[in-house]
Amino acid sequence: MDAYEKALRSWTADGVPTNPAAWIVRTARNRAIDRIRRQARWRDKEPVLAALLQQQADEAAARRREAVTYDIPDERLRLIFTCCHPALAPSARVALTLRTLGGLETGEIARAFLVPEATLAQRLVRAKRKIRDAGIPYRVPPAELLAERLQSVLAVVYLVFNEGYSATAGSEVVRADLCAEAIRLGRLLAELMPDEPEILGLLALMLLHDSRKHTRADAEGVPILLDEQDRGLWDRLQIADGLELVERALRMGRIGPYQLQAAIAALHARAPTAGDTDWPQIAALYGVLEQNLPTPVVKLNRAVAIALAGDLPEGLRRIDALAGEKSLREYVMLPAARAALLRKAGRWAEARVAYDHAIQLCANDGHKVLLTRKRAEISAAELG
Repeated sequence: MDAYEKALRSWTADGVPTNPAAWIVRTARNRAIDRIRRQARWRDKEPVLAALLQQQADEAAARRREAVTYDIPDERLRLIFTCCHPALAPSARVALTLRTLGGLETGEIARAFLVPEATLAQRLVRAKRKIRDAGIPYRVPPAELLAERLQSVLAVVYLVFNEGYSATAGSEVVRADLCAEAIRLGRLLAELMPDEPEILGLLALMLLHDSRKHTRADAEGVPILLDEQDRGLWDRLQIADGLELVERALRMGRIGPYQLQAAIAALHARAPTAGDTDWPQIAALYGVLEQNLPTPVVKLNRAVAIALAGDLPEGLRRIDALAGEKSLREYVMLPAARAALLRKAGRWAEARVAYDHAIQLCANDGHKVLLTRKRAEISAAELG
């Protein structure tokens, strides 16, 4: 087509050549040769141009990273990220952040870590001294450093919620202010880092537990056990929100401890009655959780789940094996769980002793009343 266009222009100006067909063939051939040469030159230059374009893109991305100070949309959350400094040991940074920003007292934090209060106090002193002596700066980390602090931030939020959900001391069973603040921080984290499945798992876990808050204590402030709660009063909208978050997190294919705990909470939430609870599935999930997080508390919870799934002797055997765990010596839930299972097995005298031990360790007024009532029920059953 180019040859014909050139012929029209050339022949109009210069006249028709003697052999028009030969003129067109020669012109078309020359145009084709020119095009082949241009394409060859472009192929030679293409890798160089591609490299230059990639270099420009890399430099632009680097400039953007340098310019970003991550927009953490909340002052407390910014401070939590700031305090969870990687120069401190994980337990120290979490404890210090809980004490400084989480609204928890030293004794409450110590119970969360299953250590004596004096031990926790010394950790806090050492952490503060290290910050002072090393000149560790307190500033919000840039975007690319948030990930290395995320696990500590999640631990802070989780432990704040835990203390709110089941207060370890005082007269309240539930501290709604701590639960609400932890959930608020969890929602902010989910907005900030929506592709982190453990954030979604933690938020789901908190929502599913918190959905039961109105049924967790009676009018006198005494706790109501899970299997005795009025499930019709559970917050169904909150449960639906939590279930959707669990499913979204698990679909990401990066399973972590918070997601597994949320999946366990989801099985409780889905059960229409206590008798419908899928304890075998819960026990299986605790087995996976123990592989990811082999803590004494997870082992204790797995033992209880195994017992309630139908193997009561194995559950009790596992609990008895945990009696030597140093970190569980002052943990009220160990003798309380053992007492409940011994009662279920009809071993009344041993159950009464276990309840006495739990009552002795308990620092929460409402929980102490509940344990005392359960012990009295054993005495009544023996007399009956």
